[in-house]
Amino acid sequence: MLQLTHADSPLAKTRKHAPVRIARSSRQLSQEDQATLRRILDEKYDCIHHELFELPAAEAEAEIYDNAPDIPLPDTSWYHPVMDNFTDSRAGNNVGSVLLTARQERALFLQFNYCRHRVNDLKAQLLEQDTMDPAMVNTLMQWHRKAEVYRQQIADTNLALVLAMAKRTRLSEIDFADLVSEGNMALLRAVDKFDAARGFKFSTYACRAILKAFSRNGMKYSKYRQMFPTEFDPTFEKSNHGEIRRQQHEQDCAAEVRDILQQNRAELSDIEQEVIEHRFAIGKPQDQQRQLTLEEVGSIIGVTKERVRQIQNKALIKLKAALEDNFLD
Repeated sequence: MLQLTHADSPLAKTRKHAPVRIARSSRQLSQEDQATLRRILDEKYDCIHHELFELPAAEAEAEIYDNAPDIPLPDTSWYHPVMDNFTDSRAGNNVGSVLLTARQERALFLQFNYCRHRVNDLKAQLLEQDTMDPAMVNTLMQWHRKAEVYRQQIADTNLALVLAMAKRTRLSEIDFADLVSEGNMALLRAVDKFDAARGFKFSTYACRAILKAFSRNGMKYSKYRQMFPTEFDPTFEKSNHGEIRRQQHEQDCAAEVRDILQQNRAELSDIEQEVIEHRFAIGKPQDQQRQLTLEEVGSIIGVTKERVRQIQNKALIKLKAALEDNFLD
């Protein structure tokens, strides 16, 4: 059984009621539905009232749904490629967009708001109960899901408005994707607030709402630029001092090895010097500095590559000892 408790009074009916805590059996509500139900009960649930909502439920539903005109579903497949192409044609002709007649639009908003009206009625009844009726909760969730479907349909039908207003605004300093995201949020808010009974087209109302959202976003960005006039440079966050020191150390060691080879302080034999010079391209002109393989060096001095490896290892041991002696001195 679903339990509904309040911190203060179980009969709180206003927007000032305490947050609702819900205990449930896992067989009754999913985690997602539980969170949705808590949000519906705790927060304001917008609904634009209409005189038809005052009729009995059966009469109102017959008038709103049975007598409604056919309303085509929008095709939003064109919208997603637009987001990947930020050219001037991004808000151009959208083949999948749907233009509704005034009658179709009024019917769609009437259906959407009636679903929300039913949710608000059930919400008020549930807030009066100490123990919520699972059947009533399921009915509320069904009407809420139906309202969300209508809300999404209205938004998808008018997606082209966001792109058209974004192209018209041309706030070059703001990323186009951020601008479209702000416009989408404004479009959804406009769906919740629009009253179709006043006789205006939704596009008129939504365009003004989207442009106002762009204006607010632009003012926020301007204030941010005043507070932080310089762009963030990630190179300032990381010092290359360690890398420079490492490169300098490698250069010093290489110069020391060349000096040891030139003066033969490691007491290398002639064959050992030749192997080291060929293997590590030491003492060669700039255009000939290529390290030879063991086999290539062996063919030059007339021995096998395994013998070249032995000579190289012996010479490297002598060079290491000379470097350590020089460091200790």
